[in-house]
Amino acid sequence: MLSILDRYFLRELAYGVIATAVVLLVIFAGGAFATVLQKVANGSIQPSVMFEVLGLQMVDLLSTLLPMAAFLGTLIALGRMYRESEMHVLASSGMGPRGMLRPVIMLTVVATLVVGTVSLWLGPWSARKADQVIAVANKSVIAAGLDAGRFTELPGKGGIIFVDALSRDGTVLGKTFLASDHVDSQGRTSVRVVNAKSGRMYQEADGQNRFLALYDGWQYEIPLGTDNWRRMKYERNDASLSSIADDDDEDPAHELTTPALFKATDADALGELVSRFAAPVSTLVLMMMVLPMSRQAPRDARYGRLLVAVLAYFLYVIWQLIARAQIIKERLHTPIPIWVLHIIVFAIAAWVFWRQNSPRRAKEATR
Repeated sequence: MLSILDRYFLRELAYGVIATAVVLLVIFAGGAFATVLQKVANGSIQPSVMFEVLGLQMVDLLSTLLPMAAFLGTLIALGRMYRESEMHVLASSGMGPRGMLRPVIMLTVVATLVVGTVSLWLGPWSARKADQVIAVANKSVIAAGLDAGRFTELPGKGGIIFVDALSRDGTVLGKTFLASDHVDSQGRTSVRVVNAKSGRMYQEADGQNRFLALYDGWQYEIPLGTDNWRRMKYERNDASLSSIADDDDEDPAHELTTPALFKATDADALGELVSRFAAPVSTLVLMMMVLPMSRQAPRDARYGRLLVAVLAYFLYVIWQLIARAQIIKERLHTPIPIWVLHIIVFAIAAWVFWRQNSPRRAKEATR
């Protein structure tokens, strides 16, 4: 059964964490949206699935966002209670360090479990799902910019296409009209007009280039300025659509399940595995760091400790990223230095908290 003070602490801490998480979510969403827009512009993501991919990427980013939100939200909530002398009043009423530790530990357990779930399962699943959504969209002429019943310009090809009907998945076409122009080596321009009774879209084995296979129609070659037109009947005629741009940000190891990472032996898999387990462990360490960093006098600067805490957070995270990069580059063959870093930071934070709340010996009076 929670006491009144426990419920009060939990409520204040939860409000601080939720408010911080909302602010960070907006910031992270802005950065993710800019990245998705860039990929839409270079052709690796189709505009029709842009927001679905953005939502899945935000789920993947929760493993980074939630530890930061728990750290800053708890720091802000406890710092406010120190500045308004609530903590000093509670201490004078007999509440020791355990009274503050109980609600913080409860919040830490919940935050660690949520971050662990996102990092070990939900994040990789959302990354795989986003790739599946993109792959399905790239196989559809609807995602390539075509629509039934209207003329559409082929991206980068200088041609026009018209289809009277499309299947629901956008891979099968009805009656099709295609017109394009090109200039030969002698500088003469000619127009090619193609009609077909039906068609379908397909991709190469590597999934990069897209083509329209047109069936049962006529093709006309019309050189401009001359009268030597050519007409050809065909059973099948293939036309190229816009190619799919390569995505340089792909990380195959990140999309693997956690059991698959344990079975893998390459450096990328080891680095990804260490990163996944580091997220919940970092949450535990950061919540320990909050306890000594949040303590301040009523007259202290409002954001002084916050700036120090943010600097400490970034130093802690940067050292983890450096160690992970060394593992991926095969310069470091064991994750032990990362776990040693977690232990050292946790031990230092616990020692400082103990020093702050340990009873002090009275100084002897000097004559």
